[in-house]
Amino acid sequence: MRADLIEPERARRTTHLAWPRILTGIARMSKNAVDIAMVGVAVGSAGIAGVGFASPFWGLAFAAGGGIAAGTIALVSQRYGAKRLGAVDRAVRSSAVIVVAITLPLIAIFWVFGGDLVALLSNDTEAVALGATYLRIVAFGIPFAALNLIGSRVFLGVDDAKTPMILRSGGAIANAVINGVMIFGLDLGVAGAAIGTVLSNALVTGIFAGGLVAGRLPGLGELPVQIDPRGSYLGDVRELVDIGTPVVGRKLVWTIAQFPMLAIVALFGPQVVAAYVIARRIWGLMNTPGWGFGLASSSLVGQALGSGHEETAEAYGREIVRFAVAVYVVSASIVFVLADPIVATFAGGGSETMISVAVSLVSAACVAIVLKGVSESAAGTLDASGDTEWPFYSQVLGIFGVAIPLAYLGATTSLGLYGLYLAFLAETTVPAVLNYYRFATDKWKQVSRRHRPDTPA
Repeated sequence: MRADLIEPERARRTTHLAWPRILTGIARMSKNAVDIAMVGVAVGSAGIAGVGFASPFWGLAFAAGGGIAAGTIALVSQRYGAKRLGAVDRAVRSSAVIVVAITLPLIAIFWVFGGDLVALLSNDTEAVALGATYLRIVAFGIPFAALNLIGSRVFLGVDDAKTPMILRSGGAIANAVINGVMIFGLDLGVAGAAIGTVLSNALVTGIFAGGLVAGRLPGLGELPVQIDPRGSYLGDVRELVDIGTPVVGRKLVWTIAQFPMLAIVALFGPQVVAAYVIARRIWGLMNTPGWGFGLASSSLVGQALGSGHEETAEAYGREIVRFAVAVYVVSASIVFVLADPIVATFAGGGSETMISVAVSLVSAACVAIVLKGVSESAAGTLDASGDTEWPFYSQVLGIFGVAIPLAYLGATTSLGLYGLYLAFLAETTVPAVLNYYRFATDKWKQVSRRHRPDTPA
């Protein structure tokens, strides 16, 4: 604030929403990293690679759930800003029915074809077998994970980031504990890691649903919103699909891109695959500020738009980008300096080659991750307005147009690992430039007018 990055009151409201989401992200990504570390200790590098090969399929839960959740937070925040609380119920019910309809078929697909799907990414027999085992079991958690995203965005849309932080962080802790019991206590290996993920997500979904219907949670008291389960479940489906489909596509971009990317990384050999999986887990930890600032931007910009204050919405969008970049610079610098011990923590009993490659990949990621502050925060503003197509196109271009070709050149030419380093940079630079350009055009304000409540109460 002393550097005039953001007006003090807007900084307070942004921080109020962002820091709980960042802590939630850290807890979730730490859980993922701990999973990898536990599997590495219990099973070895083949287990790490197997979980890595299965992860893109699990990511479909976050692509589907996160896309519809973007529509949820846009509608909920605008209705909350316009004091149209009665319209919140319909948006939440419609969001829930959409994600259940999308994710239920995935359980059957992954259970039946799990082995064949993982085998598309590698010919390493042991890694494929372990990845298939993980995928078949973890598939049962996909609908729960998607519903948790909806529940989280409902609270964020009404200025409550602490409740989802407590619930989802608690779920991450429960996941780690259950995994420890399953992997080491019952000697279930990757199957134990998958069971822990399913049980913890189901637990959090049950608490979210019970709290939203009752309007209160034990220990947390009254909630800012209460959802009546009776009523139309299809009332806002069309609007949610209109806003959410490009976001589903945007999130699917990286999920789908992981298939060719992992296949390309596999050309470097199993040690580089394990190193890349570890680096992506650490990348996920470094990326948690973007989740917080992106969702804070969606909530605060949406509320300002809902109340008709477009200049305030623009100010929030611009200043949150500055705030996010400053935070990323500090966090990335810390990880860059401590890359060696951080990688060693997650690498378990990995070889020197694997650890060395992982450290170099993490160092490259530290440079690239700073631009996530721009792309995620600007995308949050566009999501709040319902202008979700532009971030989708920028993500497609950045990953499929630039990052994957660079990685392939690295695997097939003398460029080598530098291709993977440049791929990290391209993954963030292209969306950052294009998303901020769209924000600067002000066209997102025009789009938002199609999705706002008709009149304030």
